[in-house]
Amino acid sequence: MGDIELNRRLELAVRLGRAAGHLVLNYFRKDVEVDRKSDDSPVTIADREAEQFLRREIAASFPEDSILGEEFPPTEGTSEYRWILDPIDGTKTFVLGTPFFGTLIAVQKAEASVAGVIELPALNERIYASLGDGAWQQVGDGPIERARVATAKSLSDGLYVTTDVAAFADRAASAVHQQLESAAWIGRTWGDCYGYALVATGRALVMIDPIMSLWDTAALLPILKEAGGTFTDWSGQETVEGGEGLATNGHVLAEVLKITQPHAGESQS
Repeated sequence: MGDIELNRRLELAVRLGRAAGHLVLNYFRKDVEVDRKSDDSPVTIADREAEQFLRREIAASFPEDSILGEEFPPTEGTSEYRWILDPIDGTKTFVLGTPFFGTLIAVQKAEASVAGVIELPALNERIYASLGDGAWQQVGDGPIERARVATAKSLSDGLYVTTDVAAFADRAASAVHQQLESAAWIGRTWGDCYGYALVATGRALVMIDPIMSLWDTAALLPILKEAGGTFTDWSGQETVEGGEGLATNGHVLAEVLKITQPHAGESQS
């Protein structure tokens, strides 16, 4: 079904997600050195080795494609395809030995995100999708099943998730978190890509981040869309380049946008 060339890339992305996840787990709950990047965010040998591995394997299979990753300079290509990599989404979570981190792999075609993989190595779980071919989930080596968002119609009926409460204050939007948490039946900070996986698989209704980079967002849009949900910026625009993220099951999007839209597009300090 669908685009043969895209399907070839998604199949590789799923395989590489699992392999990179195994590599990362070699360092999980070990005494790894943590370095600080120019933006003061943490990075480890696991981040770097996983991205180097992904880059090598992608270049071997699709040398004409370009690659953008979090840890190394971009690789230019000649095709209309670009891979976007986040070897460890949630490095702080990884360093602390908690299991809610992931590897993100996105494929863009003509600058649009058309396929994505969320690999959760410590949970041995993955969710992936390409536009037009549905979203899928697998735990371990178990059956591959459709990933679908929850059917709840009100935020009061489900889970609201975010990564870092303090990040709302960084853009003077603490009220957004407070209102969403108050409206939800339950709120938790099971964040980073794990929160978006929860929405895509029907376990949460809303996941939101005030500040995101392209390698954080690019894989998420096709997964949420194919699972029946939404991935937008805070104004409700479907984009991976808004510098922020909002995932919903679709049914509660209007309810959430009433809270986020007044703060959409505000400068992030």
